[in-house]
Parts: sequence; structure tokens; C-alpha cells
Amino acid sequence: MQYRSFGKTGLKVSALSLGASHVGNSNVSEDEAGSFLNAVLDRGINLVDTARMYGLSEERIGRHISHRRKDYILSSKCGYHIPGTEDWTRECVTKGVDHALNLMRTDVIDIMHLHSCGLDILHRGEVTEALLDAKRAGKIRFAAYSGENEERAYAIETGAFDVIQTSVNICDQRVISDALPELARNGTGVIAKRPIANAFWTHEKQPTGSYCEPYWLRAKDMDLQNPAGIPWDEFALRFSAFLPGVHTCIVGTSKLSNLDRNLAIVDKEALPQDIIDATRALFKKHDQNWRGQI
Repeated sequence: MQYRSFGKTGLKVSALSLGASHVGNSNVSEDEAGSFLNAVLDRGINLVDTARMYGLSEERIGRHISHRRKDYILSSKCGYHIPGTEDWTRECVTKGVDHALNLMRTDVIDIMHLHSCGLDILHRGEVTEALLDAKRAGKIRFAAYSGENEERAYAIETGAFDVIQTSVNICDQRVISDALPELARNGTGVIAKRPIANAFWTHEKQPTGSYCEPYWLRAKDMDLQNPAGIPWDEFALRFSAFLPGVHTCIVGTSKLSNLDRNLAIVDKEALPQDIIDATRALFKKHDQNWRGQI
């Protein structure tokens, strides 16, 4: 496992992290969830990323691995879905942090994100200030923003966030020039989400309504090729994981076979530079104002 300095946070993060949304699915049994979460930590993955909206995920993290709290960096997201509280208010963020602490059975959450809220909400500033209040109170260690496009740019401009989580992949490349260099200069921790572009290649026909449809369409428009001659998942993940400024990639799964496959890929080196350059050039040539996917 590769471990990387996580910006100026002082943390060391594994190059591959767990996106724990699948663990929150009620179709995954408690025994399966518990065994899987412990196996993740046993393999050296040390960042677990979840969110208020990921079903049973926070609860299961607390139930099954809180006794191993020193083994992982805990990352979650807030701002919504607190009963009796209006979304995207100071009260909602404050109560959301407290609720997450309780569910995940911990005294502190390492990274807490505002979860892709709109630009108008960021401009008002109250949710950012509520998150910073939680940091000052010692309830969270690092304030973060998860999002794209103008919202991400504004979040970076404020200087309020220690960590940014954003989409980075072969079909979502604007961030590579628009944000990663500035984030690196600022010493901001960067979590890359969607690093395998939602596995668009698994669909022979347009997956209408699917999570990966925008990337499938972009790949078709680009006539995206795999010049490395390796499996698509390897091509996509190696492209994302080794980009300058990316510290860790989160891939969501609840299957150990998928996890081990991704670990084996990240254990390899970056793609050859000529292949990276060709893939970047292809995106730039066909870019139709393709916005970052939330």
C-alpha cells in the first residue's frame, strides 16, 4: 500500500480509500458489512469515506469498526436530513456533526464535508462557519467541501477548507487544470471521487438514467480509446490515482473481490506519460463544456 502526505493536514493517507456508500445498503447484511469493513482495515486502507445520505453506512461503521478507531481516518458529509431541522442551515450542520459522532461512536471525525451544497448556500456563509465552529470545538479535525465547478472554485477561494473532495477521472478532466494545481499550492488535501468514471465501459448500450450515463456519452463523443492495452478498470484507476495533486481515490464497493482488484491496480505505477498526454488531449479536443459530475 502506498501512503501519501495529505496536504498540510499532517495525515498520511492510503492511495486507495473506501467509499462506504455500498456498506450502507440494507441488502448487505450486518455480518457481511462487519466482515468487509474489518477486511478493509486489515488490508491497510486507512481512509473510510461516508455520508449522512448513505443509508446504514455511518451506523455500521460505528457498530463494526469503532473499536479500531486508531486504524483509520474517518471522513463524512453533512448539511441535510436531520429531522425537524431545515437543510443547509447552521443548526442542521451543527446537529449533523453531533449525530454523526453518535452514530459512528467516536469523539472526533477527522474530515467533515459540506456535501455538494449550492453556490448560494456557500455565499451565505453560515454552514461554513458552523463547520468551522465544530472544528474549533474539537468535534472535527478538518473542514472539507465536496463538490464541483463554480461551487468548488468558491470553496477553494474562501480558504476555509482543509480538504476538497471532487470528481477526477478520464471522463471528468477539467479539474486537472482548473483546481488541482491551486490545491497543491495551497497544501489542501485532495480526495478524488469517481476515479473509475462509474465504470461506463460495462454498458454496451447507452445506460439511460444510470449514474454513469454522462460518462458513457462523453466516452462515445471522445471515441475514448484504451491505448495501454490493459483492462479498462486498470486504465481508469491508474490515470486518476497518480495525477499530481491527488492524494487518495475513493472507490465504492462492499465486495472484497472488487476491493482486492483495486488494491492490485493502485499497487502499480502511473500510466506512461505519453498515454496520459494522449488521454488529456482527447478530452480537451472534444470538451463540450463538460461540467464536473456531482
